[in-house]
Amino acid sequence: MSGIAAVRLVAADAAGLRRFYADAFGFVPAGDTPDGIVLRLGGQTVELIVFDPPGRPYPDGVASFDRRFQHFALVVTDMDASMGRLSTVPGWTPISRGGPQTLPEASGGVTAFKFRDPEGHPLELLAFPEGGLPERWRTPSGDGPFLGIDHTAIVVGDTAASLAFYARFGLAEAGHTLNQGPEQDRLDGADGVAVDVTRLEAAVAGPPALELLCYRGPAGPAAPPPSPRDAAATRTVLAEGNGTLRRDPDGHLVVA
Repeated sequence: MSGIAAVRLVAADAAGLRRFYADAFGFVPAGDTPDGIVLRLGGQTVELIVFDPPGRPYPDGVASFDRRFQHFALVVTDMDASMGRLSTVPGWTPISRGGPQTLPEASGGVTAFKFRDPEGHPLELLAFPEGGLPERWRTPSGDGPFLGIDHTAIVVGDTAASLAFYARFGLAEAGHTLNQGPEQDRLDGADGVAVDVTRLEAAVAGPPALELLCYRGPAGPAAPPPSPRDAAATRTVLAEGNGTLRRDPDGHLVVA
């Protein structure tokens, strides 16, 4: 087996986040671990882990181009319906300006919206253009308009170094775009955005993929990576490896 097995979030209130993910997106319980709760949407998994004593809460001011920023994207069949459902659930805050943004065809032509869950973890809703839904998402598997997790994305400083690191665990480049322009600015909640997006996939595994976001601008702060107990210390859990907690070249936590 290869690919990404789960996205693991550090939670202060796992039960509260579980309710949010269930009410907003239709995640369902898939068991417990010694450290927390396992949730599933379609064929993908999110784990919520809790530490005692806890680490620091998600810091204010972590922008989309900050290397501490890691999000995951939920595929939706109907952006209006998914936004309508999200709007009924309290606690989230927007990152994107002006609601969902439709990117130019050169950037994939998708419609997307970035926001934070009640504890600050960044998320994205992702709708493919009409007629452009990838084959892997054409069999309904989630709840309502929510199908599953397409990718988790990390901000990196050197795409080549990240490609070399993740190749050790069976992830290889599967596509690249340069995203820029006013739509990308509004999506990221920033100005002057130009970002190289490189998608990594395993040869035989389905989603989620890993996306490397290398921002040409704006420049992110030289902030240290979060400590393992901190709310911003999201883990990408890889199917290959022996379960060791590692850091990639930019300090993102990886279980492999």
